[in-house]
Amino acid sequence: MDRFDAMQAFVRVAETGSFTRAATDLGLARATVTQLVQQLEARLRVRLLDRTTRRVTLTADGSAFLERALRLLADLDDAETGLPGQAAAARGRLRVDMPSPLARLVVVPALPAFHARHPEIELVLGASDRVVDLMGANVDCVVRGGELADGSLVARRLARLALGVYAAPAYLERHGTPAHPGELEGAAHRSVGFLWASSGRPLQPVLRRGTEQVQVRARPRLAVDDGNAYQAAVLAGLGVAWMPRYMADAHVARGELVELFADWRLAPMPLSLAWRPRPQVGARLRAFIDWMVELMAPYDAG
Repeated sequence: MDRFDAMQAFVRVAETGSFTRAATDLGLARATVTQLVQQLEARLRVRLLDRTTRRVTLTADGSAFLERALRLLADLDDAETGLPGQAAAARGRLRVDMPSPLARLVVVPALPAFHARHPEIELVLGASDRVVDLMGANVDCVVRGGELADGSLVARRLARLALGVYAAPAYLERHGTPAHPGELEGAAHRSVGFLWASSGRPLQPVLRRGTEQVQVRARPRLAVDDGNAYQAAVLAGLGVAWMPRYMADAHVARGELVELFADWRLAPMPLSLAWRPRPQVGARLRAFIDWMVELMAPYDAG
């Protein structure tokens, strides 16, 4: 038994939940994949997978081994692609998690260019605003807005995103257009809150105009922890919200959102890409970092 092939077969079965799909992905016969996994279980003397006629699931031992197998395969791939003669051959699977609006509006539309540059990199993209345990979730890197709470990660700043305050025309027709940020704390106005996954607390922006400074402590009528839902709530006229301009510009141009307090400024939101410390950054992760830095440059507020 080739332990590398057996480990690779097990990982793909675990990820797809199917021996048939794993065999297709690996270009092997289903019987070969089944035999490799059985041989691996025999060598380890544990059952890694529970099989039924409908699905394949991980056992407790299988879940523990999957985490280690993914790390071993990633380290092996990094060792191969990290050789000087392989510097340009970034390849393999890269698991990334990033905010859903960033994925939808910026990254996914630009991926054809990334794949044209790096055709041998397979991206597995998670789009969420949740806190991701890179080790437990088997994620290679995350892209996150705000200050990173986990100091154990290595991070690369991608941009400082310009923010604005917005409301839908329908909301302004019902509640009026506030002339000063302080009005948002009164009973006449409603806000939509975005909950930071790291703290569970809503964002409370600080607006500045000259020497004047206001921290808005509005009580949200609705609070959400997903960027797409947050944007949808504002467009539905549920309240005033503050968000990165890349999420709002197209809607402002179409008259679906109105920017408020144009003569006030909000501190830009840092956007970073973070990964676990390792002796060296693998070729595929380095390729993705460099591409993201390039992609986000036009969105940097400076």
